Amino acid sequence: MYVNWSVVEKKRNVEAIEIRTEGTADDDGADHDSQAEDGIILKKAADSDDRSSEISLSDEPTSTERSELEEDGPPVYHQTDHDRTADDAKRKNREFRKKLNQDARKTVSDSVHKGIRLIVHRPEFDRDLQQEYFRLSKELMPVVRETARKVMPLLEHEVSLEFAGNHYYGGKFQADRTAYRDFRYFAKKLPPTESPSLAVALRVDESASMSAFGRLEAAKRAVLAVYEFCRICHIPILIYGDTADISKLEQMSVYAYTDLDQVDADDRFRLMGIRARSNNRDGMALRIIAERLAVAPQQTKLLISISDGQPKAMEDYTGNYAALDMQQTIAEYERKGIAFLAAAIGQDKDVISQIYGQERFLDITDLQQFPAKLVRIIARYL
Repeated sequence: MYVNWSVVEKKRNVEAIEIRTEGTADDDGADHDSQAEDGIILKKAADSDDRSSEISLSDEPTSTERSELEEDGPPVYHQTDHDRTADDAKRKNREFRKKLNQDARKTVSDSVHKGIRLIVHRPEFDRDLQQEYFRLSKELMPVVRETARKVMPLLEHEVSLEFAGNHYYGGKFQADRTAYRDFRYFAKKLPPTESPSLAVALRVDESASMSAFGRLEAAKRAVLAVYEFCRICHIPILIYGDTADISKLEQMSVYAYTDLDQVDADDRFRLMGIRARSNNRDGMALRIIAERLAVAPQQTKLLISISDGQPKAMEDYTGNYAALDMQQTIAEYERKGIAFLAAAIGQDKDVISQIYGQERFLDITDLQQFPAKLVRIIARYL
């Protein structure tokens, strides 16, 4: 026996299904075809119960259907764990970027840069930047790993000369502790310091002139090499880029590619977003970066500025005025324990040398050797 299901009406939910029983197993093909045009043909099995033809469907959708549909609207898609994780990451990134902006504006509020419209960006990255990173790292990583291999033995197995007392056993007996009768009569030697007491910051000039003569490519390669070297050696690393006068509403732009307070393995891809943009307000950038470095707990703090020219920003931030601001900033933060180096890779090397002083000046003539040279310089501070 055959059962013909014919759909009478269909709106948002199934309202009714008419079941018609027509023909027998001996019906001819023509009758089958007419039934196929009407609806879906179901063949009843020999051992099936006759009651199977009595099918009742409720007009009300099931609980599952209700959860997937809005009333008279599109489907509702439930948030997955992956979506929630992505949303949390975006929220944390927004909060971190907000804090960076607040801290930076507070830092410059008592300086000559007060009133300058400042925005600190936390750059994103895409597949193209990832591919660029893989291209550059393939060339640079052998040099970075070799330098790190030579340095790592110096960072390990450091012997501590300090002892911590009040132990039940140890390598040093403290006779004066016997009066307490608590059996804590020994001192133990403290474990060796495994992490280097060094923090590094790189400031990258992203002025328009960096696009000339391969300077931008050299800066990226150097930044990548320093970043990977510091990661291997567990050295905290901060890398900011900056430019000025993108617009009247954004007189100073800072790009936080990596930061001491939020370490992200994807920062290596963000570094590939370094660009040649507009002018450069060097003193303001140095002050913001130096302040973040000054509060780091490490004993040695090194700030390296990579630039191809002298400071120049609207309206009148240039010449002696800008040079004096930079020198005062350097002197102020040197008193707070920060060491400055200027890596000059452009035509204004003499001016940069005068501003920073010869003892803080690095003349980078061979841009191809720049990454390896910068890594070796940082290794000397370990």
